[in-house]
Amino acid sequence: MSLKSLIATGTKLWLDSIDPDLVRKNYAAGAVGATSNPIIVSDLIKTGRFDDQMSELFEKGLSDHDVAWAMNNKLVSEAQEVFKPVYDKTKGNTGFVSFELDPLLEDIDKPIPHAERVKRYIELGKHYGLASGGVGNVENRMIKVPATPAGLEALEPLAAAGVKLNVTLIFSERQYKIARENIWRGAQKLADKSHFKSVYSIFVSRVDVYTEKHVPSLSKEAQGLVGIVNVKRLWADNQRWWKDKNLPLEQEIVFASTGVKKKEDPADKYVAALAGSDIQTNPPATNDAVEKLNKTYTKQVDKLPPQAILDEIDQKVDQQKLEETLMQEGLEKFATPQKGLIQTIKEKRASLVGAK
Repeated sequence: MSLKSLIATGTKLWLDSIDPDLVRKNYAAGAVGATSNPIIVSDLIKTGRFDDQMSELFEKGLSDHDVAWAMNNKLVSEAQEVFKPVYDKTKGNTGFVSFELDPLLEDIDKPIPHAERVKRYIELGKHYGLASGGVGNVENRMIKVPATPAGLEALEPLAAAGVKLNVTLIFSERQYKIARENIWRGAQKLADKSHFKSVYSIFVSRVDVYTEKHVPSLSKEAQGLVGIVNVKRLWADNQRWWKDKNLPLEQEIVFASTGVKKKEDPADKYVAALAGSDIQTNPPATNDAVEKLNKTYTKQVDKLPPQAILDEIDQKVDQQKLEETLMQEGLEKFATPQKGLIQTIKEKRASLVGAK
C-alpha cells in the first residue's frame, strides 16, 4: 500500500536516480519524474553496464569531460522517454527528469569569477534545456541550477528563454525567495507562459544533521524537526505566492534530501511528514523501504508542530549561519562528485581502450 497511499495523498513521487532499471521499476510503482547528479552517473558507469556505449565515445576521440556530459545526456534522455507519457497526460505539469549543470562551476578549489560563472550557467542551461541546443528531446527536461550567487543570477535570463528550472541546494527562505522572484521576472518576458514550469528543491534532512551538531541546545522535542518545519513553511509560502499568478502549470516545492541520516529514525520520517502535495524526490532505498512498510499515509505537509516548538526553533536556530554552513558543505559535496565522475571515466578509458 505504502507508495500508492503516499501518491494518493497528493504527493508527486520523483526518483533520485536515472538508473534505467530503477526508473522503470519506480515508474511502474507510480513515480512521475526523476533527478540526476554526478554520483548517480559515476555509480552507473562503474557497473560496466554501459561499457559498449562508452567505448564508442572513446573511439570518437571525446575527452573525459565530454564523455561525462554525453553519458549524462544519454541517461537523462532515456529516463525522459519513460516519463514522457506522464508529461503528456498532465499537459506538462509533471513527468520531468532533472539535468544538473556542471558542478565544477562552483569548485571552491578552482574559483571562477562570478560574471563568468553566471555566463556559463546561462549558456549551459540553454544548451541542455532548449531544443535549439541540439541534445535531443528537452520537452520534459528540467535544468538544475544551484541557489548560489551565480546560479541565482542566471535564473532570470534562463526563465526568459523558456528553460524549465529546478533550483537546487536551497536551505533558507532567503535563497528560495530570490530564486522565485528572479524566475518570475524572467517568466514575465515570455509571450507564452503555457509551458512555464519551475520547482524549488529544499533540502530537508541535511538541516537536521546541522542542528544536531551546531544547535545542541534544542530540546528533544524540537531536535530533528527543524528541516521539516523549514520546508513546510516554505511550501505554505510558495502556495500563497503563486496562487494569483493565473498560470496553467504548478510552480512547486521539491522536498529533497528525504533519506534519513540517523539509523534510529524511521525510514519514512520525512516521507510521512511531507505527504500531501508537491514533489518528493526520494532515493531508491527510501522508496523501497517505504513500500515494505505497507503503511497508509495522510496529508501532513500543511500541519506544523505545536507553537512552543516553533518558537523554540525560531529563537535558537540562526538561519543565516545555517545557510552559510550548509551551503559551504553543499558546495564541497557539489563539485567533488563531478571530479570523481571524470576520474571514473579516466579509469574506464584505461581499462576499455587498454584492453584492445
